[in-house]
Amino acid sequence: MEGEQTVDLIRAQLRRQRTLAGMNQEEFGKRTNYSASTVSAVETGTRPIDLPYARRADEMLETGGLFESLLRMAERDGQPSWFRPWLEAERSAKQLRYFNPTLIPGLLQTENYARAVLRFDATRPEEEVEKHVASRLERQEILTRDHPPLVVAVIDESALRRRDAIMGEQLAHLLRMAERPHIQMHIIPADAGLHVGLSGPLALARSAEGGWVGHLENQLAGLVVDGEDGMATLLARWEGVRGVALPQSLSIALVKEVESQHGPQ
Repeated sequence: MEGEQTVDLIRAQLRRQRTLAGMNQEEFGKRTNYSASTVSAVETGTRPIDLPYARRADEMLETGGLFESLLRMAERDGQPSWFRPWLEAERSAKQLRYFNPTLIPGLLQTENYARAVLRFDATRPEEEVEKHVASRLERQEILTRDHPPLVVAVIDESALRRRDAIMGEQLAHLLRMAERPHIQMHIIPADAGLHVGLSGPLALARSAEGGWVGHLENQLAGLVVDGEDGMATLLARWEGVRGVALPQSLSIALVKEVESQHGPQ
């Protein structure tokens, strides 16, 4: 509800600031490279407000980034309460570690892959799916900021070998991400056998002060772990999955091999 109220505030302020600037919807659309119908749809709530729209509105109305800041606040407040502490830890982390035995970690997902994953819940309305996709892509902006965190991702080979049509694009994206000096990728090969990571996914964030926060997800919700005993267990589990994964060079070679089976992108 908090997120929805903030979005309603953004819509009202967009209309107000546009009017104060002496522009009707058509003129505002021309200046921001949007159609008048799109401007109307945003202001009436029949079209979601996304970051590109908020940024163009801020530039045109000279609001100093107000609408982008409010939209980011709405996206944060619209997240489940159990997920918000992890989002804060992720945004401020100096080092991030991700492991998933079945899926590509969220920070490394393409838009199409994220959309497909979020559609696992068949009861989720399409508008809500798109909001969550936008939020996931917004989270990925930490990878391109001036001082990004060190990201280490361990992925099971089975997650690479899904035969969906979107996997070629996703694999190519993984290879591009692995070229960045602050992103390390390690694959657990199929012949690794049983290992501790098969118990489920985990994520770890290390703050600038050196403290660790963990995050676990299940079918219903998620759990943030920051207690000493819990973190000791998760760090040990991490060492277990990292220990059975291939080194970076062999991991990238494996991803390239799997990608080649999907044809050129």
